Amino acid sequence: MAGEFRVRELVLGIEGLALLRSAIDADEGFLEARVAEIRKFAEGQGEGMPGAGAAVSELDAAAGYASWSQVYDSLPSSFLEVEEPIVRALLDEGPIGTALDAACGTGRTTVALTERGYRTIGVDQSPEMLEKAREKAPDAEFRRGRLEALPLEDASVDLAVSTLALTHLPDLGPGIAELARVVRPGGRVIITDMHPFVITLQGQCLFMDGDDLAFVRNHVHLPSHYISAFAAAGLAVRSCHEPVFNGRLAPGGYEEFIADAARAAWNGMPIVIVWEAVKL
Repeated sequence: MAGEFRVRELVLGIEGLALLRSAIDADEGFLEARVAEIRKFAEGQGEGMPGAGAAVSELDAAAGYASWSQVYDSLPSSFLEVEEPIVRALLDEGPIGTALDAACGTGRTTVALTERGYRTIGVDQSPEMLEKAREKAPDAEFRRGRLEALPLEDASVDLAVSTLALTHLPDLGPGIAELARVVRPGGRVIITDMHPFVITLQGQCLFMDGDDLAFVRNHVHLPSHYISAFAAAGLAVRSCHEPVFNGRLAPGGYEEFIADAARAAWNGMPIVIVWEAVKL
């Protein structure tokens, strides 16, 4: 499916969200600036606005991550910056044993597991991502496979981790059931994802695919959906974390063009959700 990167509409949306969230508490100067910018952009006077008019294509996970793997590790990300400290702290709790990094991507969490002494198995459907992961974590074992059909035996790991991947599944149930299946009773499952607030408001994460922009679709999964899937899979929630936007805007992106509005729009907004569950 192809579309267009409509920067004007995105900018107007961010300005509107900033105005909506600030209408009661912000000072008059801030509100007037938002209204003035909305008027300017609506009338097509946003000279110098970056990235307007680029084609955008939706790719499936296999094609998308094959392309994304080339730049994935080079992109600064506020999502990773707020997610990783929480995940690292959960990994530090141990006990150390055999761990699965499901949908491991380029291996950022695989590295964190091996550094802590876990015997780690990384699984991903993308051979391009697995190639990057092997370079980063040579002490880990890697297997090609999907979240919904993990290539592991039942009850074969002490810890299963999946970071920022379940959002790509239309239905959480099969992925969470697979993570639960491969964990031993008493073992833990740690899952992170983009927060449903962000996906509802912002939609998709774009990356360059050749000369055009592309995305792998993110689906909205509410906390209630996770809780139902955990219960169905025999998992009990131990903790839930919702780290908020840290103020970093994507360098060179359209939000830097309207930085005051963008920060006001996202300030205090949870952008990632982190779950820790135990297999009963």
